[in-house]
Parts: sequence; C-alpha cells; structure tokens
Amino acid sequence: MSRIKNTFIKLAQQGRKGLIPFITAGDPGLDATVQLMHALVKGGADIIELGVPFSDPMADGPVIQRASERALKLGVGLADVLQCVREFRINDTVTPLVLMGYANPIEHMGIEVFVPQAAQAGVDGVLVVDYPPEECLEFTAGMKAHGLDTIFLLAPTSTSERIEQVAKIATGYVYYVSLKGVTGTAAIDLSEVNIMMPKIRQHVTVPVAIGFGIRDAATAKLIAGVSDAVVIGSRIIQIIEAHQDTGAKVSADDKTAQQLPAAVQDFIQGVRNAMDS
Repeated sequence: MSRIKNTFIKLAQQGRKGLIPFITAGDPGLDATVQLMHALVKGGADIIELGVPFSDPMADGPVIQRASERALKLGVGLADVLQCVREFRINDTVTPLVLMGYANPIEHMGIEVFVPQAAQAGVDGVLVVDYPPEECLEFTAGMKAHGLDTIFLLAPTSTSERIEQVAKIATGYVYYVSLKGVTGTAAIDLSEVNIMMPKIRQHVTVPVAIGFGIRDAATAKLIAGVSDAVVIGSRIIQIIEAHQDTGAKVSADDKTAQQLPAAVQDFIQGVRNAMDS
C-alpha cells in the first residue's frame, strides 16, 4: 500500500482531515528546504507537496513564481529536488512526498529516467500541472509500474466528462483547484466549492484535496469540512520571503535559516489545531 493511501486511511480512522503544505524546493536554499520539510511534519503536515522550480509556472501566482525564480538563481534543478527527497528520507520514511511542477523539467530529464529515480529517492506521487490525462498515458503507466501515484487537477470549469476522465486514472488523491486563476491571488469562494464537490464525488473515488486561496487557519477549517485534505502554499512562501532578503542565499548556519523552520512550524501548527478543533 502506498504511503499516500495509507495516510488517508489513517486519517479517516481518526476522523481527521489531511493537511498538505506546499513549498518550493531550493527556496531559500537546498539545505533550508530539507529543514523546512521536517518543520512542516513537526507542525502537523500529513503530506508534503514539494514544488519543482520552473521558469514559466503558469498556474502559479506571483508569490510562488518568485520562489521558483529564487531557486533557479541558485541553479536548483530536478536532480537537486530528488536529492532533497533522498536527504529527507534519511530521517523520515513515513511522510508522503508529492512533487508538483510542470512537464518541461521531467521531459528534459526523460520520463524513463525520472520515474525510476523518483521512486528510488522516496517520492510517493507526482502532480504535473500541464499533463492533461489524455496526453500522459506513457507517464501514468510508468508511474504505476514503479508504485507511484499520479495526481491530477480539477477546477471550477471542469466538465463532467473531464471529471470522469480524471477519475479513471487518478491515484493517491485529486487536487481540486478552488479558484479560476492562479495561486495566492484571491480568496476562496466556499459556495462554489459546495456546488462542485458533489459533482466530483459522483465520479472520483480517491480522496479530494482542495487548494488555492487558503491563506489562514480559519479558512482551512472551513475547507476541511467539505474535503479530505487542505492544501496551503502561497502563505507559507510569504513566511519564507519575510525571513530573507529577496534573492539572497541562506546558509544552514545563518541565524535567519535557524529561525525560519520554527516560524513555518508555528504557522502549520496553528492550521493543524484549527482543522482538528
């Protein structure tokens, strides 16, 4: 059984909802990324989404775009992201890790190279924003062969046909994008979420996580009431930005780098407490 599936089973048994924080690998540095991943777990994360830096992150708003730019300035690529996963796995073999990014870095490495390396590193699932289900059959087949989950996006504009399409091949969980637009730029509309969720549940049998527009503990609690998991990203990136000079490399022994994991952990702990209350 995959770590993702096992996590959702345990959450259901406990009557709890999943908390899935997102950070961009390499922001503010590779050493800091691994520290932040452990801090997220200590704060109550159930699954971690690790963003792969890319020069044209079309689904992401300015906050996560800046995170990608900072990581790319440090030369962080897909191979470095996999190394972060390997280092994280030295001390944590339980928490599921999902890589979230775009097709270009994966295809540049080669699907036939990336998938087995991801599995070996300790990745549990991959969400490729610009891989529609009908155009990534080779990718999903390779993922399945290596025991990895392929996670797909659904949106407020998704038709019943698209939902059915995703339902047939999605594993791990489905990520419902609650907003029409990019990450971190608007508040979530709960009424629209309440309309879409029954339509999704009609076809999708894997857990449904909701993200985009969730910026605080109170909103996370509301969304947890209608979903299986809550994804929160841009707000965490803003905390990271607040603890560094834009574009500056943060070393492992820097005072800011030591304070940053604690700040992120405190924020996630607050969200976790609200969701569990």
